[in-house]
Amino acid sequence: MNDSSLIPSEALPLGFRFAAVKAGIKPSGKPDFAVAVADKPASAAAMFTGNRVVAAPIIVGRRHLARSAGQVRVVAVNAGNANCATGQIGIEACERVCAAAAATFQCEGHEVIPSSTGIIGVPLPAEKPISVLPEVAASLGATSERFAQFARAIMTTDTKPKTAYASLLVDGRTVRIAGVCKGAGMIHPQLVPHATMLVYIFTDAAIAPAALDAFLRQSVEVSFNRISIDGDTSTNDTVLLLASGVSGAAVNADDKAFAAALTQICTSLAKQIVDDGEGVTHVVELQIEGAPTDRDALIVAKAIAHSPLVKTAWAGSDPNWGRLMAATGYSGVAIDPDRIAIWFGDLQICSNGGRVANFDEAAAHAYLKQREFTVRIDLGIGNGSCRFWTTDLTAEYVRINADYSS
Repeated sequence: MNDSSLIPSEALPLGFRFAAVKAGIKPSGKPDFAVAVADKPASAAAMFTGNRVVAAPIIVGRRHLARSAGQVRVVAVNAGNANCATGQIGIEACERVCAAAAATFQCEGHEVIPSSTGIIGVPLPAEKPISVLPEVAASLGATSERFAQFARAIMTTDTKPKTAYASLLVDGRTVRIAGVCKGAGMIHPQLVPHATMLVYIFTDAAIAPAALDAFLRQSVEVSFNRISIDGDTSTNDTVLLLASGVSGAAVNADDKAFAAALTQICTSLAKQIVDDGEGVTHVVELQIEGAPTDRDALIVAKAIAHSPLVKTAWAGSDPNWGRLMAATGYSGVAIDPDRIAIWFGDLQICSNGGRVANFDEAAAHAYLKQREFTVRIDLGIGNGSCRFWTTDLTAEYVRINADYSS
């Protein structure tokens, strides 16, 4: 077991360089092509969308990870075009970008992982990112400024970049982890070993791909798989974890401190995505407990998080707890309605399946006016539990998505 302990830091992991440029894909003319380059092949692990309609970069990325046995040199991300539902033309466009990036950075084509985000069904103009690769190569840097530019270039309907950092000591050596992501709508990741959520996490620890994969799955399950904005699962969802090994610190598969730091990064990024949700005015932490199993608790949480009636009540700060009961009841989990208890923060609203005698509607309404609040539901029949983060549903969300492609 490694001697590991967390230490505060916002330093970037060693062994990676970043750049972002304008390729002319976004109609706004803002930077839309972001690239991360590992100085040497980095160990890689990835998780992708559970949607059966899958974007070309995921198809190509999976092939590349399999062929390279989990070794990556370049991550190439374009925003403004999802390159999904584009058929063979989309695959070929993706492969052309990867081949050009491989030539630029002197690596194998299968050591390049592509990503895309934007409108579905529009062919990717591959010539645009290819034409700016020389500019990317000239501007690569291992600085916080370059990392911030990477974070901004991958944004679509996001209102702000999203990053997170952690460091820990492993046998006296400093290991750094940095994460960056985008996502504001079409957010209900169903990530399996199989407006979009894209997540890139970098570390300079030395970790074999198999161990890296195990770390990633554990962290994703309690973070990105525990958020929802609108219940829609994107065709392009990607979480990619790269380990350069440059720190010289070897991390074993059972290192709890590294697992905790990675989960910290993933949870921070996941919550930032929810906080930046399209049209969001309330961020809600659901605490489901007393369920038959943890899986049952998650099913209940998703039923509540995806209910338009619940979400619109939250938008109006309306303490309509009956909608929570209804969603719990149709979730499919075996429950006993007479055992359910509900709290808004510290205010108990429901006990034994009915409204508490001292229910204070004004206090409940005032509590729900906060931008962030907690809803706790105890089903009273088991030890299963989960935490889940979601949002309200507002007229602004409708406006954004009614006009998105135009």
